[in-house]
Amino acid sequence: MTTAAATFPRLARPSAMRALKTAAVFWFAVTALGQVMFVLYVLGFHGRAIALGQPELMNKVLPKGYVPGDTAGNLALAIHVLLAAVIIGSGLLQLVPQCRTLAPRLHRWNGRLYVVLAVVSSIAGALMLVTRGTIGGPLMHAGMLLDALLVLVFAWLAVRAARAKRFDRHRRWALRLFMVVSAVWFFRIGLMGWLLLNGGPAGFDPVTFRGPFVDVLAFAQYLLPLAVLELYLRARSSANALLQGATAALLTGAALFMCVGIFGATMGMWLPRL
Repeated sequence: MTTAAATFPRLARPSAMRALKTAAVFWFAVTALGQVMFVLYVLGFHGRAIALGQPELMNKVLPKGYVPGDTAGNLALAIHVLLAAVIIGSGLLQLVPQCRTLAPRLHRWNGRLYVVLAVVSSIAGALMLVTRGTIGGPLMHAGMLLDALLVLVFAWLAVRAARAKRFDRHRRWALRLFMVVSAVWFFRIGLMGWLLLNGGPAGFDPVTFRGPFVDVLAFAQYLLPLAVLELYLRARSSANALLQGATAALLTGAALFMCVGIFGATMGMWLPRL
C-alpha cells in the first residue's frame, strides 16, 4: 500500500501535466479564434463607419456612441473602438511562447505597445462611461469602471516586475492584464452563450439592459477569467496530479462554453453587421 501510494503520484503527474498543457492550448486556440472574429467585426463595422465619415452608423449598436458636437467624446469613442483591434492582436501575440523565446525584442516592444494602448483605451472608455453613461444600471457601470481600474493597476505591476527583471512575476501580471483587457470580449460571448443556453433573455430586460444577470456579468466578465487563471497558475507550479487534472477539466469546460458564446456572438452580432 505504501509503495503504491508513493509510486502513483509520480506516474500520474506527467499525464496530468500534459492534460493541463493541452487544455491551456485548447483554451488559447478558442480565445484566439473568437477574438479574431471580434476584430473583423470592429474593423468591418466600426472602422468602416469612421473611414466613410459616417460615425453615426455606430449608434446602431452603441446607444450613446456618436454625439454630434461632442468632439472630445467622439474622439474618445474613436480611440476606444479603433485601438481595440490593435490591442487584441498585440495581446494574442504576447501569449505565443515562440514570440518570447525566438523573438525577444519583438516580444518586448509589442508588450510595451500593448500596455500603452490598453491603458489609453481603458481611460477613454472610462471617460465615455462617466460623461455619457450607457445602457444598464449602476451596478453594471460600477463593474465596468472597476475593470478599467484593474487594467491600470495590472499594467503598472507588469511593467514594474519587468523593469526589476522578475520575469516570472512579470508574466503572471501580464496574463492578469490580458484577462481584464479582454473583459469586453468576455462580456459579449458570456451574454450570447447565456442567451443560447436559455433560448432567449433570462435574468435581465433586453430593452433597458437591467437585471441581476447583466449586473453579475459586469463583474464576472473579468473576475471569473482571473479566478480560472489563478487556479491554472497554481496547478502549473504544483505537483498535485488531482489539481492539475481538475484544472484541465475546468479549462476545457470553459473553452467549450466559450465556443457556444463565440458562435452566438458571431452569428447574432458580428457577421450580420459586416
